[in-house]
Amino acid sequence: MEITGRIVKDASVFKVKENREVVNFSIAVNDSYKPKGSTEIKKIVTYIDCSYWLSSGLVQWLKKGTLVQLFGRIGLNVYIGNDAQAHGSLTFHTSDIKILVFAQADNTKAAAAAKQDKTADEPDDLPF
Repeated sequence: MEITGRIVKDASVFKVKENREVVNFSIAVNDSYKPKGSTEIKKIVTYIDCSYWLSSGLVQWLKKGTLVQLFGRIGLNVYIGNDAQAHGSLTFHTSDIKILVFAQADNTKAAAAAKQDKTADEPDDLPF
């Protein structure tokens, strides 16, 4: 299966028994549709918990906001919560990751915001 989405939180590496490591991260898959007879567009966000077992070196690139294309198999984690209700979450056992768009660095966002604020405060030097 192939899915594409944005990482919602920086990936993390967990050590499991026998010195194996797994990279865990979550992605958001955005979709939208327009119901019949309506002019309003409905937006749907699906969150998927992903695991990657092949290499932990990729964790440095899997930052919040990164657009990734994943290949692997999807699953479902079902459990009974403290409220005695059935809950579930989608899981994805990733076999291959393609990074489509890297996340912007925080410094870039801060510099762009500061530049916009600075230009908004300064009056124009135009005589008309």
